[in-house]
Amino acid sequence: MRQPLEGITVVALEQAVAAPFASRQLADLGARVIKIERRGVGDFARDYDRTVHGQSSYFVWLNRGKESVELDIKDPADRALLGTMLGRADVFLQNLAPGAVERLGLGAGTLRAERPELIHCSISGYGPEGPYRTKKAYDLLVQCETGLVMSTGTPDTPAKAGISIADIATGMYAYSGILAALYERERTGEGVSLHVAMLDSLGEWMSQPAYFSRYGQEPPRRTAAAHPSISPYGPFRTGDDKVFLSVQSEREWVVLCRDVLARPGLAEDPRFRTNDDRVRNDDELTAILEETFDGLTADEVGDLLERAGIANARLRTPEQFTRHPQLAARNRWRAVETPAGPLEALLPPVEVDGREPVMGPVPALGAHNESIRAEFGARQEVRT
Repeated sequence: MRQPLEGITVVALEQAVAAPFASRQLADLGARVIKIERRGVGDFARDYDRTVHGQSSYFVWLNRGKESVELDIKDPADRALLGTMLGRADVFLQNLAPGAVERLGLGAGTLRAERPELIHCSISGYGPEGPYRTKKAYDLLVQCETGLVMSTGTPDTPAKAGISIADIATGMYAYSGILAALYERERTGEGVSLHVAMLDSLGEWMSQPAYFSRYGQEPPRRTAAAHPSISPYGPFRTGDDKVFLSVQSEREWVVLCRDVLARPGLAEDPRFRTNDDRVRNDDELTAILEETFDGLTADEVGDLLERAGIANARLRTPEQFTRHPQLAARNRWRAVETPAGPLEALLPPVEVDGREPVMGPVPALGAHNESIRAEFGARQEVRT
């Protein structure tokens, strides 16, 4: 069955996480993604760790289904080869250091003057203007700049997010922007120039705590694994473990008191009548819930909550997530080939009825040197 982006060619001058995350989504939808890597070195994400059959967990996650070609884009012959590739590309995606593509003659103005139909997407840390435009940016640093670190952790200790959340946010906006640009080009024949900044991307995701702090005139509430502004919502001790539960409405609060805690009068207790009341008195409410749960196992509490229709969850490690019964029941894992052997990868989140995503192999560094050079008219050279 034809894939949605079959026939679309993406040239990606990319490294690390944000741009590779965007281009991998395009590859999963059938686009041809040609990944440009530094000669002899490659994307530095290849060396972040050695945990997946001796390969980087970051690289195998972000780069399946791509073709890898090694180029020294400061070398005239390799730069000419890249130019030929761009002459046939639908999308050019890059996240080099600020100003690098302009110095190389690869900026949006230059390339789209030659080919107005090209979609040119640049990713940066802080955007193309302003005092931070040349500042280097990595995920944790952007977490700091957007207030995320000061919103996460405990009252005593701020904490980073446990994933590359600034990079992922940026990659998702680049991906959706490219899709929108492809749709627009189908109607107009014209490409566009896109710019996605990490500060803006994670900043969008930080809007609720930013509004809460600025207009509520309150500092960030760091509440560890509990929710800072909804109660009860977080982990609660049971007789043998912890269970997470969430109450999102006054109706659910009444049900929790009546059907789970067997204390219907608690719903009208002045300390807990509204969500604001419960947040102010969260410590007292937590003590009441944990006293009730103390004689029960986490499984028993989970069953009580489930029967009452109260949302709940168990705390899992990332490794335990890979064995989640819901993923197994829905057959959500697929084998993906890598240079060091197959691994199990999750299917992309968006399911298209009757269609499997591409999920191609993870390339070795320079695996497509010969075929790319042959296709785009450059002689394969042996360099020492």
